[in-house]
Amino acid sequence: MAASLGPLVGAIDQGTSSTRFLVFNAATAELLSHHQVELKQEFPREGWVEQDPKEILDSVYECVERTCEKMKELNIDIANIRAIGVTNQRETTVVWDKTTGEPLYNAIVWLDLRTQSTVERLLKRIPGKNKTFSKFKTGLPLSTYFSAVKLRWLLDNVEEIKKAVEDGRAMFGTIDSWLIWSLTGGANGGIHCTDVTNASRTMLFNIHSLEWDPELCKFFEIPMEILPNVRSSSEIYGVMESGALTGVPISGCLGDQHAALVGQMCFQDGQAKNTYGTGCFLLCNTGQKSVFSDHGLLTTIAYKMGKDKPAFYALEGSVAIAGAVVRWLRDNLGIAKTSLEVEKLAAEVGTSYGCYFVPAFSGLYAPYWEPSARGIICGLTQFTNKNHIAFAALEAVCFQTREILDAMNKDCGIPLSQLQVDGGMTNNKILMQLQSDILCIPVVKPSMAETTALGAAMAAGAAEGVEVWSLNPGDLTAVTWERFEPQINPEESEYRYARWKKAVMKSMGWEASTSSNGK
Repeated sequence: MAASLGPLVGAIDQGTSSTRFLVFNAATAELLSHHQVELKQEFPREGWVEQDPKEILDSVYECVERTCEKMKELNIDIANIRAIGVTNQRETTVVWDKTTGEPLYNAIVWLDLRTQSTVERLLKRIPGKNKTFSKFKTGLPLSTYFSAVKLRWLLDNVEEIKKAVEDGRAMFGTIDSWLIWSLTGGANGGIHCTDVTNASRTMLFNIHSLEWDPELCKFFEIPMEILPNVRSSSEIYGVMESGALTGVPISGCLGDQHAALVGQMCFQDGQAKNTYGTGCFLLCNTGQKSVFSDHGLLTTIAYKMGKDKPAFYALEGSVAIAGAVVRWLRDNLGIAKTSLEVEKLAAEVGTSYGCYFVPAFSGLYAPYWEPSARGIICGLTQFTNKNHIAFAALEAVCFQTREILDAMNKDCGIPLSQLQVDGGMTNNKILMQLQSDILCIPVVKPSMAETTALGAAMAAGAAEGVEVWSLNPGDLTAVTWERFEPQINPEESEYRYARWKKAVMKSMGWEASTSSNGK
């Protein structure tokens, strides 16, 4: 059996809520085996979100080992795994000691809001307090979301990190860098690198020259020597130094949303996908040219599939809270024991009965970029019950997607005729039908929903020196789809969307930043 499968490629998919390791057949893109570990998130203060980098790394090792055990049980030879790709939650910031290999503080997660006062302090130094001052270099607005302000906060507030920087012991990285450095040897010769997609989310990277930008590093007062080397998304960075896959090259690296774009085969200008995970992320490939938004979208690097290959760009609409709202209903409100139960509660009523839920737990991202917003549930009556709130939560995910799709259509000039979707929440059929109803266009979902991991595997398998996966359009495997068509009339959809927008306005300007949250 093992001989007939041919070369295999592994993918480490390190997300906000879980870590997974998945193994694909390079010839057919079939998923052969995987293992998943759910991760803890820590909320030490209001608005703060942290994770333990050691727990993240341990979860990766556990997923790799357990997947390899499962493959042996299936009589699949793990010696056929030729390469490993890494895909990761983006922007989340880690600083560690290169001599001991130990993190110097918890990872500050992309959703974290502690840097609001840091952002305001930095804004005062910009003429006209212009949030988009670096838009044409980085594609990003000044926001708590991106790594540079998280790193600035760590340098300002954590003595151990200050000292490590002075002593030349500190290394900074997003999750991909922390994992690749640790997996390729750590303190014993680990490779300190990142790829262009992850670098493009830091606010320190020039997306045209594809280099760290000295002026931006100076503005944020970030010492450039702590930054990782920037590489393409598809090349051999180093090899696994321990565990069942010792000696296997790590040869693919993409931020999770970029990996999903690759996994959905969106290689043509104008192709787009929406991923429903902790947050919601709509990316549209704009080819080898960077397109800048007039409607609150980000410009980001889509991928660069090899050292000598060109960079491709994308427009991105980012929503902070999607799957996280279901987790919140489960863990914080306790109205359901599982995420599936939330879907059932919503299904029982089939309407929010005029109740609207704006889950602005971390402010509002695209298209508003309004950090002062907070979550609200409005339109409540004595009739409202937990079923209606569950339905309103699912509807909120769909309305937020509609807002970023509207912005994308305005920026691109050509409206999308259908929406390609992926991510954990797409297993929720009610959500997918609701999404089609609210967008008034078909929603199409690949039958193999693990597109993020698939994208990382494709990048790893296609890398020079590995070359077991062809990215030529004619060689890509045909994808089977499930389609959801709109089932309500457009007037009903527009009415609900207009009410949603009214609720969004009521969520804004709620929180005034105070300097008590750190400097």
